[in-house]
Amino acid sequence: MGVTLFSIEQVNAQQGHRITRIAKIQVDPAQLESFNAALKEQMATAVKLEPGVLTYYAVADKGNPSDITILEIYADTAAYQSHIQTTHFKKYKATVQNMVKSLELIDVNLISVAKKPGM
Repeated sequence: MGVTLFSIEQVNAQQGHRITRIAKIQVDPAQLESFNAALKEQMATAVKLEPGVLTYYAVADKGNPSDITILEIYADTAAYQSHIQTTHFKKYKATVQNMVKSLELIDVNLISVAKKPGM
């Protein structure tokens, strides 16, 4: 199985007006299990029900599991705006509001993608 590499020109052409964002979240360690469950539910529901929610990757720092980083990719601004108005997203925000110690949202530009075919 090979690796598929995309040039920046190919990435930009494929992206169009996509929104790519990194969310850095510090979670109350005592509530981490509940937070992770709510996050997983929200992510799965959004990807299943919303065509404009393209990708979520959520990772935890190995040394400090309550430091969560999420890579989010939306089809465009309208898809993101629609997403934050959904019932499942509002439920997630209400559920985790007292679990999150800090939240930083960083809009980023995708430079390059390398992945195995089918991934």
